[in-house]
Amino acid sequence: MSAAPGSIPWLLGHELRLAWYGAGRNMSGKRGRGRIGMIVGIVFAAVMHLVAFAALRALGHDGMNDGFLAIPLTAVLVVCATFMLSSALTGCVTALFERGDLDLLLSSPLPSRTVFAVRLLGIAAATATPYLLLAGPFANVALVLGHPGWLGLYVIIGACAMVMACAGMLLTLALVRLLGARRTRVVAQVMGAIAGALLFLLSQAYNLTRHDGSTGPWLLGLLANQHVFGPDSALWLPGRAILGAPGPLLGALVLAALAFALTVGRTHRFFVHGLQQAAGAGRVRARPADALRFRFRGSLFDTVVVKEWRLIARDPHLIAQVLLQLIYLVPLLFPILRDNTTGPALGAGLALLCGSLTASLAWIVISGEDAPDLLLSAPAPRRTLQLAKLAAATMPALLLVALPLLWMIVHAPLTGLLFAFSISAAVLSAGLIVLWTGRPAPRSDFKMRAKGNFLSTMLEMTSSLCWGGLGWLLVALATDGSTWMLFASAAVLAAGLGVMVVAWLLRRSPM
Repeated sequence: MSAAPGSIPWLLGHELRLAWYGAGRNMSGKRGRGRIGMIVGIVFAAVMHLVAFAALRALGHDGMNDGFLAIPLTAVLVVCATFMLSSALTGCVTALFERGDLDLLLSSPLPSRTVFAVRLLGIAAATATPYLLLAGPFANVALVLGHPGWLGLYVIIGACAMVMACAGMLLTLALVRLLGARRTRVVAQVMGAIAGALLFLLSQAYNLTRHDGSTGPWLLGLLANQHVFGPDSALWLPGRAILGAPGPLLGALVLAALAFALTVGRTHRFFVHGLQQAAGAGRVRARPADALRFRFRGSLFDTVVVKEWRLIARDPHLIAQVLLQLIYLVPLLFPILRDNTTGPALGAGLALLCGSLTASLAWIVISGEDAPDLLLSAPAPRRTLQLAKLAAATMPALLLVALPLLWMIVHAPLTGLLFAFSISAAVLSAGLIVLWTGRPAPRSDFKMRAKGNFLSTMLEMTSSLCWGGLGWLLVALATDGSTWMLFASAAVLAAGLGVMVVAWLLRRSPM
């Protein structure tokens, strides 16, 4: 039986169909290939059911009913909630600024409350879908094995997705009120990236703080408190709801329903106001009263570098995606300034992350150039343009690690210099590989760059691994002095240089 036109189920069905077609297009790269997405989904579901069957069989009948299982399940749910919030923020920004269909919907006879409710339900459904695909097989297999309580997994994922969708919408609308629509796009994208990496930073909180020998026993004593962290603690109510406990399960449903009702009832009018601000955010500014003044820099090199940095700074999607890589630098850099940590793994990690960051920026600056024909026809030396773009891609990573490297060189000169060598080599190699083997592509394909040029991606990865491994071996060689490390370092150095030779032989015509 079809829903009545104009009702919430009718409009929600339209939203879900659009999401399905969009998923099929993203998986196949072409429009109208929903069958490919369906086939991939069926295969993936079958594999996940086999994995769930093996895991639950190993857990055993008694283990599936163990109350202690609520503790790890709650921890996993908290992990998923942080990523759900990140997805919800991205979905809210898309709903406000990028869909482009809300003006048509709001000008139709449909009530604004209905439009807002359906859009919020669509964001919650899109947020919950990946986790239902991953966790749903465990609930299905548990039902077959005689544990129907595990079906609460579906309810909890849906409730958590709804709460995170409401939180993301409220946060986005609050940013629109405080900052305006133009700045909200950038800030919300950045906050989404931070929310996605928040769990990683929390996992490193102990390493980021200064602690002495008394901290460990104190923390163990706190965790041993049965009233706070025992299996009957209220902290593990989400885990017990996943296992089918009626009380926690009902509480999760009530919480999700209240969050949805309050969000729709209290903010749907401001949702319309936010759309009006978003519609006016792209209007051209009025021409200044004074005469236009053009400011040119002293050299072509400086002009190109600054131009590339400005283009990146104006794109909130690129900022969010690149910022996510920078967040992972924090736990590696902080111990250097705190305890003068100079272990071999630290140098390898910095080389890998700086190389990855440089490869991303180089793809944006070089492969994602919007006007390559204009540059080719410009009366400017091609080598100068290439060097300027390479500098624009490599300088940010080097500037980020300049202070920690200087700190290490002062406190441990040899180790610091070895770190500086491996990191600089990783950064320069990543930029050159993209310059030589990159293919032109629109900047909107940043997330799909690995599929567009598999060869360049493999060379980048291999090069980063070589220079990261060389940094680890050189620092270990300086402290240990084993003979095998000397030969291993020479072999890894040869491999890194060999990757560069291969990239140069496979180089494409300049931009």
